Amino acid sequence: QVQLVESGGGLVQPGGSLRLSCGASGFTLDDYYIAWFRQAPGKEREGVGCITKAEPDFETSYTDSWKDRFTISRGDAGNTVYLQMNNLKPEDTGIYTCAADLASNYCLTYTLEDRPDYWGQGTQVVVSS
Repeated sequence: QVQLVESGGGLVQPGGSLRLSCGASGFTLDDYYIAWFRQAPGKEREGVGCITKAEPDFETSYTDSWKDRFTISRGDAGNTVYLQMNNLKPEDTGIYTCAADLASNYCLTYTLEDRPDYWGQGTQVVVSS
């Protein structure tokens, strides 16, 4: 079965950290461009950041709201992408979802389009004291 699966969400206090994982079954994440999204309660989904394939190196990009606190990376085994979230704030609360796409320009367009090749089911993050 081909699917993306996120994990690592939970409840964390303000100022804390979480690392979310995006794993794949049925295909290899290293072949895809991977983006992370956040949907806050009652709001539309928005892009967090993106990581390219190795070309030859990985490149990451982030939207302004998270670029100083969040980091996207790929696991050594080649089938996991991480979202490291530091200094979390209550406004970071939401459902975090990863998406995978083969398009070479995906990391330039991911905030504008909502039809990647694959969506994960999302993992919930709650930042609260």
